[in-house]
Amino acid sequence: MSTSSRRLAGVVLAAGLGTATLTGCAVTFVEGTATPLSGLRGPDEPAEFPVVGAVDSDVDQIARNALADLNLYWGEQFGPVYQQEFPPLTGGYYSVDPDDIDPVAYPGGEIGCGEPPEAVTDNAFYCGPSQEYPNGDAIQYDRAFLDELAFGTGGSEGYGRFIPALVMAHEFGHAVQGRVGYPFQASIAIETQADCFAGAWTRWVADGEAPHNSIRPAELDDVLRGYLLLRDPVGTGLNAGEAHGSYFDRVSAFQQGFDDGPTACRDDFGGDRPYTQGAFRDDDDALTGGNAPYALTVDQFLPEGLGEFWQQVLADRGRTFRPPRLEPFDGRAPDCADEGADVDLVYCAGEDTVAFDEADLTEPLYQAERGGDYAVLTAVAIPYGLAGRAQLGLSTDGQEALRSAVCLSGAFTASVLNGESTVLSISPGDVDESVSFLLEYATDPDVLPDAELTGFQLVDVFRTGVFDGPAACDLDS
Repeated sequence: MSTSSRRLAGVVLAAGLGTATLTGCAVTFVEGTATPLSGLRGPDEPAEFPVVGAVDSDVDQIARNALADLNLYWGEQFGPVYQQEFPPLTGGYYSVDPDDIDPVAYPGGEIGCGEPPEAVTDNAFYCGPSQEYPNGDAIQYDRAFLDELAFGTGGSEGYGRFIPALVMAHEFGHAVQGRVGYPFQASIAIETQADCFAGAWTRWVADGEAPHNSIRPAELDDVLRGYLLLRDPVGTGLNAGEAHGSYFDRVSAFQQGFDDGPTACRDDFGGDRPYTQGAFRDDDDALTGGNAPYALTVDQFLPEGLGEFWQQVLADRGRTFRPPRLEPFDGRAPDCADEGADVDLVYCAGEDTVAFDEADLTEPLYQAERGGDYAVLTAVAIPYGLAGRAQLGLSTDGQEALRSAVCLSGAFTASVLNGESTVLSISPGDVDESVSFLLEYATDPDVLPDAELTGFQLVDVFRTGVFDGPAACDLDS
């Protein structure tokens, strides 16, 4: 976060990006938390759905069952969405352990696209049909790598049993693109549309329609956490040749598919789709990770940035905004909070005060690996949003008010991204911090006591504010 403006970017044609038949989806492993056991029911037998090179492992079973259900899902959905029948993949499916390759397991010693098995190391990818190589129109994956992502390694925890299925759904999304064409010839549009397709399939699974997979609503938080593995390194340029998107970009695409289905995925990934990904402005910006000093964040960006946004929101509704008093505290909430309440974020309507616990929340949040200056701003923007609601004569208690305030923190974020703020701008990775904050603290009663929502739901509410602005945040009812 800094003091100069950068607009929310629409994707533009990446220089030198041609029509690619090999869609690689390399990811970077980031340590995280585990998903509760889930994901499989009524597993397919290997003979019923062959995966070349597969062994009797959990990851191969998860991948096989996901691929079986993906074929069923797209067999049902492809006609209504694209007005044609879905042609099954002709090149097959391939599982590889790069540290234990048995050449005999792979016909001709090759996987899809005529590649050697080691070509899929630390990866999974789809390759389209071609007369230039054998076994086109195929999906292949490194099962050892997916096992690490799902179950962890070396003492680190993984992200749960659904992650390999999610990777299969993303790659199958590329197979769909291979049949109907890419939405726009830029890598980030191709990759996020595949995330959207994965979200649409996951909703079908969550609704209990899949014969071989299942997922509980609360476990969707872990799916979103898993996307932290799949984002590009912070500071990757929007038009990088293999750009996949920021954490927010990828989560947002997945949630759009989950909420709105495959037709939205078909229609909403053209050249005018906005993205938050971008490169650092200069070496100094990269050196700090785009983070402003904590004191500057709290003393200037909070009061001036939020005040400017809310002044405009109320002016649009014929009102004059009076900035609330900001009161940082150190472990003990102010007296205006509910008696005996041990809370870290406070809005006191009687005193028109927004208070936040520096010792237990904002300072640790600033220092956290997935935190930073914008995580702090997102957190305090929520009780500040309650102050704005109060000045519009709206409620400030309960789930409805909190949902509105979270949505408004997203609307504030969009205003900064769109260059409407004269106070601050958003640096690469800032909006990712918002996602991490909402997932981390969704069920923490000291931070968001009235939420009664999962992290997945809160991120979805925040996303609504980013894309649709204050009008979508229940300010006029």
